[in-house]
Amino acid sequence: SLPFFIRLFPIVLTKFVFLNFLAFPFFVDLRRPELLLNNTVSLYLTTEPGVTVGVWHTVPGSRAAEAQGKDQRWYEEALADAHPVIIYLHGNGGTR
Repeated sequence: SLPFFIRLFPIVLTKFVFLNFLAFPFFVDLRRPELLLNNTVSLYLTTEPGVTVGVWHTVPGSRAAEAQGKDQRWYEEALADAHPVIIYLHGNGGTR
């Protein structure tokens, strides 16, 4: 009966394979990364109309002293300087 059930409701298989309805760690507001990680802010990029992607920007430890007390604008401007940017893609879990 399981194959028949999956044939009728394919979304169930997708949910159980990817488990993107789970948020781990539990009870943590991932929109506020500064509570978890030093020198990190949450930014949102609009990739196309109606699609927004949330990203975290973390500056390296060598710039930690410079980043103390800075606002989001400073982090956005830091992306445009000569330092390299490393992009880490965590997957499709729906959380960062």
